[in-house]
Amino acid sequence: MRYERDRPAIATTPARSNAGKLRKTLTEPEKRLWTLLRRRLPQEGTHFRRQMAIGPYVVDFVCLGARLVIEVDGDQHGKERGLRYDADRSAWLEAQGLRVLRFTNRQVMREDEMVIDTIYAALIGAGEPCPSPPTPNPSPRGGGEEPC
Repeated sequence: MRYERDRPAIATTPARSNAGKLRKTLTEPEKRLWTLLRRRLPQEGTHFRRQMAIGPYVVDFVCLGARLVIEVDGDQHGKERGLRYDADRSAWLEAQGLRVLRFTNRQVMREDEMVIDTIYAALIGAGEPCPSPPTPNPSPRGGGEEPC
């Protein structure tokens, strides 16, 4: 029995068909952030998908459980036309109940600690579980952990 026969039919939209292509051609900053999301954030409750179609758009990264979208913006996003498009896109996503975080390519490549800290704070603010970050040398008394 083939798996595809058991799946419900899903309408193919331009965004949906484009998402697969974009997953195969990530930019260097997108690859870096994908690695950071997989390695640096706690696993439980922080499942991210990359290049996912949501309505008419393909978002760079999304954590559906936290309803959090992360966009990595290149130079074209800094121009007037790109800024208008991004504002419209963010407004549409927010109207769907999603929060949108935007980082520049430069931030992802050079300020990765700030990027991950910002994403982590957004996840905690969304009511995601607050696992203790692993410490290299935990205290013998179990102290030093901060509550959420």
